[in-house]
Amino acid sequence: MPHSSRSVLTVNLGRAMATDYTDCPDGTGIDKRPVDGPVRVSAPGPKGVGRSGLAGDMVCETRYHGGDDQAVYVYAREDLDIWERELARELANGVFGENLTTTGIDVNGARIGERWRIGRELLLEVTSPRIPCRTFAGWLNEKGWAKRFTAAAVPGAYLRVLEPGEVRAGDPVEIVHRPDHEVTVSFLFRAETTERALLPRVLAAGDALHPEARAAALKYEARAAATATEASHGR
Repeated sequence: MPHSSRSVLTVNLGRAMATDYTDCPDGTGIDKRPVDGPVRVSAPGPKGVGRSGLAGDMVCETRYHGGDDQAVYVYAREDLDIWERELARELANGVFGENLTTTGIDVNGARIGERWRIGRELLLEVTSPRIPCRTFAGWLNEKGWAKRFTAAAVPGAYLRVLEPGEVRAGDPVEIVHRPDHEVTVSFLFRAETTERALLPRVLAAGDALHPEARAAALKYEARAAATATEASHGR
């Protein structure tokens, strides 16, 4: 794939809106829409306190969204196009709540710890997949959406901000570092959802791994070890 084909199609921001499919008193910022001009991107602070990494973008439910390790959410236009055909409806850039809609990038094939230079200043690092929630299901209003989205295993990626900067539509995206391990966004998503036995293998991603994913993998390992010990003592 030519380097010049990797780029940001749109930068999408959302404002808080009240709905009947979220318990958050502030509503949801999932309705993200393309904006003109540059948008400043920086580390927003720890999860639970920090919100979106994009200036002017609203993240309401900080228990599950936002924070340094989920500062920017990216989804590929190519995957939106597949969903358009699957759902038989138009899906505009930003409709999945993504901050950046990209083209020419295999977002779900990106490895945890992969680093992207966007434009001249901004440097991002891939941390984790997006896990579907009740708000996402309510927003899309498709029957069995969470199960369908999970089964497809094309969740899009969260990234942390390593070097702040501005982003705008049309900015080129350069992959400046690709780690030497098997843990892609899709792999980690399957490990966290439908194929839990993969969890110990995600630890190969090292320090780049989202802290919550690391904790889940270590807990799974500990349980497996305890089960094996009990089984050996029972023989």
